[in-house]
Amino acid sequence: MARWEPNARERLVRAAVELFAEQGYEATTVNEIAERAGGLTKTTFFRHFADKREVLFAGQEIHNRIVAEAIAEAPAAATPLELASLALDALASSFAQDRRDIGRRLRAVLANSAELRERSASKRAALSEAMAQALRARDVPELVADLAAELGTRAFYGAFDRWTSTADQRTLVEYARQMFGELKAAVSVLE
Repeated sequence: MARWEPNARERLVRAAVELFAEQGYEATTVNEIAERAGGLTKTTFFRHFADKREVLFAGQEIHNRIVAEAIAEAPAAATPLELASLALDALASSFAQDRRDIGRRLRAVLANSAELRERSASKRAALSEAMAQALRARDVPELVADLAAELGTRAFYGAFDRWTSTADQRTLVEYARQMFGELKAAVSVLE
């Protein structure tokens, strides 16, 4: 692949996930990632990502924006849980089926690196906070917003785990809706 070909960012992500799965996160260098991505350079890598850890968490700002916009654009009469559900649908629908294999490999890479698990937890907290802020902007009380956001975030990550660990053809949206329904049912029996 020539350096001028489009989609360098996506190629770098795929190359990194492949290499991390093959030889481990710690053993993989930025130069190896760039070369696997079609003969790109280290400079090209750093044009897209701050470090090799961030290549796995690319798009966090986009995910946060997706949930915030879905909540902001929802009908005025929507309840906090309906808002969280709409945000969850919007986020899950942004993941095409071809991302499933990358997600599968990413889960394996995360399982083998404490540093990456820590970064993943930080990403999860940021997503929950973005959802909570969007809910508070809709005048949802803070505690209610935090709880609804945590349920939505938990549903997303639970759905992602299921989606990437099964072979059926259901979409991430279908898994997310199922998981959100299960969490709502679990909450209803707490009283």
